[in-house]
Amino acid sequence: MTNIEDIPSSPFRFAEGEVLLIDKPLEWTSFDVIGKLRNAMKPEKIKVGHAGTLDPLATGLLIVCTGKFTKTIDTYQAEDKEYTGIITLGATTPSYDLETEVDSTFDYSHISHDDIYQVAASFVGIQEQYPPAHSAIKIKGERVYEKARRGEDVELKPRQITIHSFDIERIALPDVYFRISCTKGTYIRSIAHDFGKALRNGAHLSQLRRTKSGNFHVDNAWNLQALIDQIRSQKAKALNQ
Repeated sequence: MTNIEDIPSSPFRFAEGEVLLIDKPLEWTSFDVIGKLRNAMKPEKIKVGHAGTLDPLATGLLIVCTGKFTKTIDTYQAEDKEYTGIITLGATTPSYDLETEVDSTFDYSHISHDDIYQVAASFVGIQEQYPPAHSAIKIKGERVYEKARRGEDVELKPRQITIHSFDIERIALPDVYFRISCTKGTYIRSIAHDFGKALRNGAHLSQLRRTKSGNFHVDNAWNLQALIDQIRSQKAKALNQ
């Protein structure tokens, strides 16, 4: 594994290898970010890849590797993650988040703060999790969200995950503010959905931010536009030398 102190510093050396920490903007796909960076690096043809997809409605830490460092993507992707966000009780959606419209509503007035804390504690540990039907998992070469959007039934197998911690940071019903530390491949949308079921209610994920991946923290990440400006500035200086 590449240590943080081994990562090249400015000026960027993309072909040799860079690890870029980016605070992904809301409604951008991870591929959108990669495309924007590749475009900024033109005319050079640099390998660029990310270590762990973030949904368009999520913000936060996206690790991007360039050049020779793309070989380390699997290592970064395998590391534990931390997320903060909001689970909204009293309503479910097919996608388990705000990508789709509410399909069922529930009375949540009977749910106490103690109930919420107890259910959160019950999620900590090793468990089997079913991914959302609206996810990027492929079945026979097709993304399952494409099948789900056509109204087709999607049968997904459970995956083993580990929730290291599930902290409730604030309760303002119907919103529950949380912080979760977990293994790779954990769907926080599925946790939100299952959280509602455990409370004998309904719930969906209404906000999500990835704050950590391994030893990397979003506080040290680039604003995407600021990074693009920095790349272009470096290119301009190189041309004028």
